[in-house]
Amino acid sequence: MKKESLLQKLFMLYLPISTILIFLLFPFYWTFITSIKPEEELYGPTVTYWPENMTFDSYRKLFGEFNFLQPMFNSFLVATITTLVTLTVSVLAAYAFTRFDFKGKQLFMGLFLTNNMFPHVLLLIPLFAIMRSVNLLYTPTSLVVAYATFTIPFSVWMLTGYLKDLPSSLEEAALIDGANRAKAFIKVILPVLMPSIIATGVYIFIQSWNEYTFAVLFTNEDTRTIPVTLKNLIGQLGVQWDLLTAGGIITIIPVCIMFFFAQKKLIEGMTSGSVKG
Repeated sequence: MKKESLLQKLFMLYLPISTILIFLLFPFYWTFITSIKPEEELYGPTVTYWPENMTFDSYRKLFGEFNFLQPMFNSFLVATITTLVTLTVSVLAAYAFTRFDFKGKQLFMGLFLTNNMFPHVLLLIPLFAIMRSVNLLYTPTSLVVAYATFTIPFSVWMLTGYLKDLPSSLEEAALIDGANRAKAFIKVILPVLMPSIIATGVYIFIQSWNEYTFAVLFTNEDTRTIPVTLKNLIGQLGVQWDLLTAGGIITIIPVCIMFFFAQKKLIEGMTSGSVKG
């Protein structure tokens, strides 16, 4: 009976999980080993699943000759500012939508939802014309404004759902104790809402960090972000696989670090609306 239970667990649990993990992790493994292969193995006729002569020349070339630090700084600057701006606007907007009744409330929420129903590429031409007319084209500010057009509506919807789950009695108790609404919001609501804010912030940061379409149109050589820089490694005469894969590995490191330190709050924020027994 015990042997049957062990076999059942092996085929029903461990085998499917292992298969899924291999399917998910193999592209990252292949990207990494490609980045550390020498050129003779990389472009040779034989496929190797681990380099015979491991080298980090592609990383040295990426940061030395290719100056990859500049697009990394540009991406980090744009993603960080977009996250801070979007979270500030979204938290205040979600609080207003959940705590106050005003004319046009449902209309505004409907507009936020409608915004996410259309492809973001439809905003390219209008935003390009606006950025050019206000002299913001080819600056990090243009990307922050462009990203905010689709991160704010979605973030407002996310945070509105989280705030609806918070009992208003917490805030009312603070108001009865003598705190004004601003103090009650900062001292009571924000600490309780912090896991949800972190979960939303992670979504905003990743969207801004990986976005390509707006970045390729609104940036120039000095303000290029990582996705656009990596795309430039793919030319008509071939692909620089060593630099491309090395850049891909470097690109995912900040996101992995962010998930490592924020994973607890991220899980709390993603499950804060669930039913608890």
